[in-house]
Amino acid sequence: MFRKQTIKDIDLNQKVVLLRADYNVPLDGEKIADDFRIQASLPTIDYLLKQNVKLIICSHLGRPNGKRDTRFSLFPVAKRLQSLLNNVSVGFVADCVGEEVNQAVDKLDFGQVLLLENLRFHPEEEQNNFDFAKDLASLAEIFVQDGFGVVHRAHASTEAITHYLPSYAGLLLEKEVETIESVMLNPAKPLMAIIGGAKITDKIDILHRFIEIADYVAIGGAMANTFLAAQGVEIGKSLFDPKELSIARDIIRKSGAQSKKRNFALILPFDVVVSKAIDNKLPTRIIDLKTHAYSQIINYPKRPPIHDVKVLKDDIILDIGPFSASFMAGVMQTCQTVIWNGTMGVTEVNSLIGSVGPFAHGTELLIEAMTGDFYHTPYSLVGGGDTVGYLSERQLIRCFDHVSTGGGASLELMGGRKLPGVEALLNRDN
Repeated sequence: MFRKQTIKDIDLNQKVVLLRADYNVPLDGEKIADDFRIQASLPTIDYLLKQNVKLIICSHLGRPNGKRDTRFSLFPVAKRLQSLLNNVSVGFVADCVGEEVNQAVDKLDFGQVLLLENLRFHPEEEQNNFDFAKDLASLAEIFVQDGFGVVHRAHASTEAITHYLPSYAGLLLEKEVETIESVMLNPAKPLMAIIGGAKITDKIDILHRFIEIADYVAIGGAMANTFLAAQGVEIGKSLFDPKELSIARDIIRKSGAQSKKRNFALILPFDVVVSKAIDNKLPTRIIDLKTHAYSQIINYPKRPPIHDVKVLKDDIILDIGPFSASFMAGVMQTCQTVIWNGTMGVTEVNSLIGSVGPFAHGTELLIEAMTGDFYHTPYSLVGGGDTVGYLSERQLIRCFDHVSTGGGASLELMGGRKLPGVEALLNRDN
């Protein structure tokens, strides 16, 4: 059960409410490339407006480094929000504190929305500055935290502001925390975790936790390169961090010890897709790292050439291979719950043929397995900015049971850490 009070626990009628949303959305010039996070905030906004409130929304966008930068203006978000909220007036003001903002709030009527300009145009936001938070708080009577993607940070709009206003959780925040904690604490078994991304250190907490609670942990993405290198596999000029080799070896040792105690497996790629550069015009190769069965079959009756069984010095590993992906997909068919964070390869490169990029086939195969193409459909929880962005681009968000709006926040929560922006909210009595 969610431990914090929510907007459903209080009387909001004719209150002035400051809502912290997470509208850190990707932009293509002045157009919004993906409105997933805006869409996710709508249930909370709709509920608040039905309570006849004056609604002020604050958010950040990008990393303007404490300076006013029009490239990171929230004005495009205001326009998209206006189009999504039928028959609701959505205003915009070009700052988040100051006299211009005060005047805009004074003109706001009940049932209307006002979106403030980017909080991070002020360096005080990320400094968790109490004076800045006090100025924000002066705009409203009640604070609602619904920006799950930022609650793992102690910023002025997540932590300091709660010292000046009664502070409650929005519906999105409640759903995110309840869902992730429930899956981590009481998952339907068997449980499989699929972890991708670049750096092990970014996900070391959840790796260790999944070794303890999951039945299978599958590794992909650039992170897998470090694990392969730790096992003595040649990885060419692939992205990896030499400083993480000892961490990888420790995780491999810990996984081996766990597998002796119970049915557990750490799954690393045994074939990979390589190219000479991240370029969709260059040819790709499948390298069979273990048994070399694929290369032997393809080349029979000749012996496989070295470039079929070994990553060369000028090769870059850009995806897990089809046999590794198929094996992971097969294991998934035995599982009731799958938690996925991080793509298996480079998914940002478009293909010159077909809809799947040259380095995204491993990710696509796992998506097919998670969404029922192999008959069994496990419960799926997905997190991570790159992963969610790829699913959104492919219009696959609704194919999964829960797709989180928070990258770092979901990782922190899965790793068992406290989230400052959640801890600062008012507790339930029971």
